[in-house]
Amino acid sequence: MHAMNIIDQVQYEFSERPKTGETMEVAPGVFWLRMHLPFSLAHINLWLIDEGEAWSAIDTGVGIDDCKDIWEKTFSDLMQNRPLNRIFVTHLHPDHIGCAGWLAGRFDAPLWMSRDEYLLARILVADTGRTTPEEGNRFYTAAGFQPDQLDHYQKLFGLFGKYVCELPESYRRVRDGDRITIGKYEWQIIVGKGHSPEHLCFYSEELNILISGDQLLPTISSNVSVYPTEPAADPLADWLESLQLLKDRLPADVLVLPAHGKPFRGAHFRLDQMITEHLDNLRKLETICQDRKRAIDVFPVLFKSKITNSNLIMATGESIAHLSYLVNQGRITVERDARGVDWYSG
Repeated sequence: MHAMNIIDQVQYEFSERPKTGETMEVAPGVFWLRMHLPFSLAHINLWLIDEGEAWSAIDTGVGIDDCKDIWEKTFSDLMQNRPLNRIFVTHLHPDHIGCAGWLAGRFDAPLWMSRDEYLLARILVADTGRTTPEEGNRFYTAAGFQPDQLDHYQKLFGLFGKYVCELPESYRRVRDGDRITIGKYEWQIIVGKGHSPEHLCFYSEELNILISGDQLLPTISSNVSVYPTEPAADPLADWLESLQLLKDRLPADVLVLPAHGKPFRGAHFRLDQMITEHLDNLRKLETICQDRKRAIDVFPVLFKSKITNSNLIMATGESIAHLSYLVNQGRITVERDARGVDWYSG
């Protein structure tokens, strides 16, 4: 067993990081590939594991030409034209799954994912080109959207497939607790929920490394949202439970390889920090809901940055997630008015 050293802050492991499109070895046979993203969050960390005659990848980048060009360079520079034999994807978001179908087709390599993530990704890709469902319009009306905001939602709907290559028609299911040999080491699967339905994390006890995806990041907390497809969901309860689960199952000195930001130690400290932040925000929401509020009214409590059309959908989903948690805990109530708008009150 590893020593349970107490680390009371986030400690970055490496003084340098690879440039975009470059790689760096972070443990024997485990390589960090830094990939460009066309979003406000401008990069993602992907992980390549040397299997000897082939490679495995964990996460893939967005399905656009810039990311494919970086992969082409990586095939020749790092991988020495040895193939990918397995493609693991932590969860369904486009920066993680985007190139998976392209890579799978190029190398005739199987896609390994959890079931919920794979099936939901297939559904979202199928939404490409569709008009918004009435359930979606009703959901954002209830949140307090004005006509111009509803129009923005309708223009965004179905864009998932723009950033995700066509997915394979089959996949290999990965479950919580699975133990998978990748390269020279065994990796235990830990599933987190809340940011996405069934997010995979990969923990190697021998290396004392966690490949955490978006489940554990060094400086930001991943978005936790309610969406129109499941309006009664309680993802924040799932998220808080998952953060505690990670703390219970990981040593305090584990090296975290996150999808965004730099590799770090201090997982227990960071998990406690995120839990505390959410609980503080819940208390603040409970206080301001003494006067009736809509979901769009509580943005200033939850977000430091200004909410514009570019982040409106994510901010709304996260606000509803926090408000729904309080409703389910019996700490506030919600009532829908004659115009279909939800009002939250203490």
